[in-house]
Amino acid sequence: MSKPLLAGYQLRLGTARERAILVKFMELTYQELFPEQNDFSHLAKTVKQYFSRETPLWWVTAADGNVSRKGYTATHPLPVGCLWMGNGVDQVNGDRYGYIFLLYVMPAHRRQGIGSALMQQAEARARARGDRQIGLQVFQSNQVALNLYHGLGFRTQSLWMVKPLARKY
Repeated sequence: MSKPLLAGYQLRLGTARERAILVKFMELTYQELFPEQNDFSHLAKTVKQYFSRETPLWWVTAADGNVSRKGYTATHPLPVGCLWMGNGVDQVNGDRYGYIFLLYVMPAHRRQGIGSALMQQAEARARARGDRQIGLQVFQSNQVALNLYHGLGFRTQSLWMVKPLARKY
């Protein structure tokens, strides 16, 4: 069942049968951020490991339903955006919180408020569960996303640092 998200767009809860399209949306995200990398097959394993009833998924579709692809009909048109949530545990105080695994909007539908509306959905879910915060991870190079999250009141709590290690052959 869909509900209006904002003018011209509908929001609906995803199903377990939509695992493949969730993987595709994750691939689109990473392809945009890391175009030099060719293989994102590991993302399917991530979805297999974490996608469950406890990690809800919402899809955004165009309200006119004109966008379609095999397996998608007027009842379930091709999504133009998604939000996938899970749970996190604050390592400072032990509180459970809503964690955003993925927020993605197709490029042709950006700058129309869809990302902000999806973030409102995420906050509503977290508040309804009694969570005191919501969290996410964002790549430092994704300035557009950083601007969105800062504008919505997110602040940096920690930095995830990595050090590439040279392979020894």
